[in-house]
Amino acid sequence: MKKLYTELDIINFSKKGGKIFPVSRQDVITPSALDRIKALGLKLVIKEEAEELLLEDSAIAKNPLLKKVALGSDHTGFKLKNLLSKILIDLGYEVVDVGTFDEQSCDYPDFAYAVAKRVKDSSVDFGILIDATGIPSAIAANKVKGIRAATCYNEFSARSAREHNNANVLVVGAKTLGEETVKSILNCWLETGFGGGRHQRRLDKITSIENKS
Repeated sequence: MKKLYTELDIINFSKKGGKIFPVSRQDVITPSALDRIKALGLKLVIKEEAEELLLEDSAIAKNPLLKKVALGSDHTGFKLKNLLSKILIDLGYEVVDVGTFDEQSCDYPDFAYAVAKRVKDSSVDFGILIDATGIPSAIAANKVKGIRAATCYNEFSARSAREHNNANVLVVGAKTLGEETVKSILNCWLETGFGGGRHQRRLDKITSIENKS
């Protein structure tokens, strides 16, 4: 199906960290959109070639826009949060730690909301949440409009969450995963960009559902 791409489409794509903009041969791109592509330094490729280029370029390379992260956990994730914070700082990320700050029992929704709110208002580029299983914090965070929190349990789920779903909050379980597994999940998350294309169409439908509720 032929699709029309406007300058706004290009701007939104760039904001999400995309560097390669795939289109089909029959698609129409407005002149202002072409100018914006050039101004932003994006690569315009036909969809049939995009998959190969994505492997070679930044769509699954480290996303330069993901440089500031909100990090939160309940008491079960406190130790793992500190570990991930150190890893992120060593990698050059700016970490906004919203708590908790000790291992005293606390309520995960408080920290899920604190992280989700910062992601929603764009004061950070993405968020990370940690609780016992990774499930309850994701449920809480996803109540905030515009949040796509993904509970990830291996490298594949982390890569898919970013490339296919453009997830903006990573959630992991401190009691269900080992430290090395969490490290590998984090690495995949950081190195994977949003694929766009058909995935954006599906996200648009999710947004439509969200707007109806």
